[in-house]
Amino acid sequence: MQAFSSGLLDGKRILITGGGSGLGRGVARHLVDHGAVVHLWGRRAGVLKEAAEEASAARPGRVHVRTVDVRRFDQVDEAMESIWSEHGPLTGVVNNAAANFIAQTQGLSPRAFEAVTGTVMNGAFHTTLAAGKRWIRDGLPGSVLSMLTTWVWTGSAYVVPSAMAKAAVHSMTMSLASSGRSTASG
Repeated sequence: MQAFSSGLLDGKRILITGGGSGLGRGVARHLVDHGAVVHLWGRRAGVLKEAAEEASAARPGRVHVRTVDVRRFDQVDEAMESIWSEHGPLTGVVNNAAANFIAQTQGLSPRAFEAVTGTVMNGAFHTTLAAGKRWIRDGLPGSVLSMLTTWVWTGSAYVVPSAMAKAAVHSMTMSLASSGRSTASG
């Protein structure tokens, strides 16, 4: 039995970055179960396809996938424009794309640091900015949910790049929320 109506999210179009596995994949299934149309972005087409099949098993046609590297704003902006023109405006974004290396900080290369922070921090900013510009342009409301970790508040050994990037995503999300608008106006 579901706690909420199966039609609770009817009419909602939600993008999940990093939607092919883990938390993003699970969230997609629940959003579709409650009526949303979901767009999944990630870098691995096969994983995205599997996630879409799983999430839309009971409601075919409700999940759309696209390979997008959220570290690259040009790809994000192009993919966002495709959603707007082919499916209509999003009503929400879930910043879920993540990367991590469990390693001592002293052993991380700058390239490893950039791989993690580029995916987590830059990816969340690129995606939020691309959606937010369109929401503002079209005079539409929008919701942004950014997945975090307790490391934002507590710190943790062996995850410095991820902790730093997630703290930045938290700061971005809170700053945008406090600006009085739901998107990148702050």
